[in-house]
Amino acid sequence: MTLRPFLLERFFARYEFQPALHLASSDCESLTIPELLAFASAEDLSAWGSMKLGYTETAGHPELRSLIANDYGGIDVITAVPEEAIYLTMRALLKPGDKIVATCPGYQSLYEIAVEIGCDVQRWSPKESSEGWHFDPSDLKLDGVKALVVNFPHNPTGAHPTAAEWAEVCELAERCGCWLISDEMYRGLETNSASLKAAASAYSKGVSIAGLSKAYGLAGLRCGWVATQDKELMAAIQRYKDYTTICASAPTERLSIIAMKSGELLRKRCRDIIAANLPVWEDFVARHTHVLAARGVMLLPSKVYEAWEDHFRVGLGRLNFGEALNRLEKYIKMKV
Repeated sequence: MTLRPFLLERFFARYEFQPALHLASSDCESLTIPELLAFASAEDLSAWGSMKLGYTETAGHPELRSLIANDYGGIDVITAVPEEAIYLTMRALLKPGDKIVATCPGYQSLYEIAVEIGCDVQRWSPKESSEGWHFDPSDLKLDGVKALVVNFPHNPTGAHPTAAEWAEVCELAERCGCWLISDEMYRGLETNSASLKAAASAYSKGVSIAGLSKAYGLAGLRCGWVATQDKELMAAIQRYKDYTTICASAPTERLSIIAMKSGELLRKRCRDIIAANLPVWEDFVARHTHVLAARGVMLLPSKVYEAWEDHFRVGLGRLNFGEALNRLEKYIKMKV
């Protein structure tokens, strides 16, 4: 297998832990273990304290899977590391020669794994306007397509279809008989609109991939999942998982159970951080038309998405966002 370097992850591997301040994050401010345990019931604290560090069930802890399944109307799920969930789904579903359409730019594994398999990958790209970015469902041509791969809310543009547009996408996928693979890692972080219906719930061939990294502020737990109504696909994903991680760590599962039981509170915490940082960013942009890289502050260039050269991504989920912008502004004033 020959996969191209993952540009974003190689960039983060080089720079993520060096700067004192971080404007390029895609996740929200992480919780500490004591902060997360503060949400736990007495029963959950007892289970955490008596937990054995042995192997766990390959599909995931039954209680954890049940809690996750509640978000999908009871549809069965398999837990996996979030990136692994993408890999397993692509390997289980796609074959050489298959045609897929993917939202681009985007997280590279959402299309790169298909390229490595030998698929014909076509792009569904957003349009930029003064009101932001927008994916137009009328641009989709799905005849003969094996899978449509989407990510909403979209990374890196933040584009988010309306409920009517999302229904149109699902209906088009169903009419053409293609799979709808939906990366829903940011679902629940919407600050000015409701979450879209999960693909796994909206369509019999919908696949929802999500986890605790972004919307819950728990990236370090490495807990994700795949949900779909299709039992054959779930069985194929499980077969591939037997050759990757096999099972999750016991501490990850136990802490993830605590998180899922307080899911709405954790998601609201993250939305509140974003809502507080957004006007700070808008005020900053209003004062500066050009932003340059600053010493000690990390920005994410659009080239890691193989996209436009004159854009960069800013993450709004960290508590020190204002401090990072202040440092960047001081740098700009020195240089201008």
